[in-house]
Amino acid sequence: MENEIAIRVSHLDKIYKLYNKPTDRLRESLGLCGKKRLSKDHYALKDVSFEVKKGETVGIIGTNGSGKSTILKIITGVLSPSSGTVDIKGRISALLELGAGFNQEFTGIENIYLNGTMIGFSKAEIDEKLQDILDFADIGDFVYQKTKTYSSGMFVRLAFAVAINIDPEILIVDEALSVGDVFFQNKCYHKFEEFKAQGKTILFVSHDLSSISKYCDRVVLLEHGVKLGEGGTKEMIDMYKKVLVHQLDDSAMENAAKSNALDSGKKGGLWKSNMVVNPDADIYGSGLAEITDFCVVDNSGNITNTIIKGDNFSVKVKVKFFKHISEPIIAVSVKNRMGVEITGTNTMFEKLSTGEPENGDEITVTFSQKMSLQGGEYLISLGCTGYMDGDFTVYHRMYDIFSIQVISSKDTVGYYDWDSDVSIHRTRRD
Repeated sequence: MENEIAIRVSHLDKIYKLYNKPTDRLRESLGLCGKKRLSKDHYALKDVSFEVKKGETVGIIGTNGSGKSTILKIITGVLSPSSGTVDIKGRISALLELGAGFNQEFTGIENIYLNGTMIGFSKAEIDEKLQDILDFADIGDFVYQKTKTYSSGMFVRLAFAVAINIDPEILIVDEALSVGDVFFQNKCYHKFEEFKAQGKTILFVSHDLSSISKYCDRVVLLEHGVKLGEGGTKEMIDMYKKVLVHQLDDSAMENAAKSNALDSGKKGGLWKSNMVVNPDADIYGSGLAEITDFCVVDNSGNITNTIIKGDNFSVKVKVKFFKHISEPIIAVSVKNRMGVEITGTNTMFEKLSTGEPENGDEITVTFSQKMSLQGGEYLISLGCTGYMDGDFTVYHRMYDIFSIQVISSKDTVGYYDWDSDVSIHRTRRD
């Protein structure tokens, strides 16, 4: 059983000293403050333990500042832990800060040999892999130029190609599968799948929950440097969704709260207080009506910014009126990250009467549907419009007021999934 463990992380701490001003650091280092301590400890990681078996793909998820990248840097030897141990069995290739070991004055070819040597490969081994690296990077004759002349795209392509074609026993990946254009990303994912098929050990950090769901066998959830949980992908993603909107129950957050004084209570009151809302949303209107509340509800009844593809979900919009308005139109629309409007609907399109609300009245509209969008992030806009004295009037509009992340383990072509039921019939020749 011991031989099956590729990575063992035991009671790992990483502590940084924080100072109120730079001179405090100098005074404390020179012993000029007597017994008085001018710094306070910040735990980037606190008592984190987990194991990764050989051939497993384990994901690490968590909010920004949760310690994901820190733990990978300790595992790969970039950082030293304050306490605790890391045991590795196998040769590692790491996709962390791509190109961090590149010398800007060296050519691409020279950097390939430099990086390969740093990882622990001989010149003969790098010679054997060189053509695979060049084919994968596909940057042409630029490989013979100094890397300081490269565009950012060429730089990361070469760095990724070096790291992933060295044929490691353990692959460490930190947000690296989104480099380059869509065609290069596709090539990266194919290589990733090839690694999995070969039974290599993979430790994978990503904010892309679709990739975590698709590739990982297990997931470790971190928050403020503390391990909140470890288990199946769906279980941990569901827990992470609650962390994002501060809805994780107190018992689950107790350990993190004790270690880091986290605010783990649920937000009460308005639905939108449990959502991640865009502080820079474009909001305007006549003031005759106001969208006072909104949320997204998943198929388990949780308010969330994250929906699993194929699940049913609802968008709820509450509007308060300050004047009699006849048949106001309540709308919701969806854009991709480039601002392209993909889909949407409103009460007029749905032939749903909103009535004749008077001053002080409120109505709530619930848009319920199945999530058929491909995995990714989308921007949601809400609106209340209508016709007053024959003129189209915007009573209240909120452009890009919040985003949703769609988690998908299977994407097809385009913006949404046909949800095809595909069958194959084979006829054998005599």
